[in-house]
Amino acid sequence: MERRELLKMIALLTGGVMIGSSALLVGCNPEKKGPKNAIDFTPEEVDFLNEVSETILPATKSPGAKAAKVGTFMTVMVNDCYEDKDQKTFYAGIGQLDAACKKMHGSGFLKVTPAQRQSLLVNLDKEAKEYQSKKSGLEEVERKKNKDFAGLPNHYFIMMKQLTMLGYFTSEAGCTQALRYIAVPGRFDGTVPYKKGDKAWA
Repeated sequence: MERRELLKMIALLTGGVMIGSSALLVGCNPEKKGPKNAIDFTPEEVDFLNEVSETILPATKSPGAKAAKVGTFMTVMVNDCYEDKDQKTFYAGIGQLDAACKKMHGSGFLKVTPAQRQSLLVNLDKEAKEYQSKKSGLEEVERKKNKDFAGLPNHYFIMMKQLTMLGYFTSEAGCTQALRYIAVPGRFDGTVPYKKGDKAWA
């Protein structure tokens, strides 16, 4: 699967533009020394992100997002591909997600059951999609008033979900076990028979 195609698929599934996609498509600037304002994520925060990603893409017959170390992937992408404002929104989102879990279930995210984690993220997903939809309309109005308007912040959960999907489906486990994978493609076959339940091609 090509990078551009994967980014389009993730944007479609998350109801918005893939955040940081321009950096992903263009690639790294060789003159760039490193992230301007890199966030120093703690091991505990990486573990937290691993658990969030595992709730989004849990292990089944194939490994889940945690096995693919998606939490670590998220921290790299946030520091290397996100603008400063999105970095701050994402980082603050770790605390906001935990606070939302305490409000909904009475305990932090790492202390609740898998079912409670899932119900929280389903609610956050709905909230994030509604927010991103309203955001587009509000930004259009504001830009008519002020052409230099920088835009409203993105929802932190959209970022977490997008990076989970990108990290997992570009990992070795995601490509070779969750998807159908052929290391060296053979001849083109435009009429491959499909059986219900078949995996998508990597």
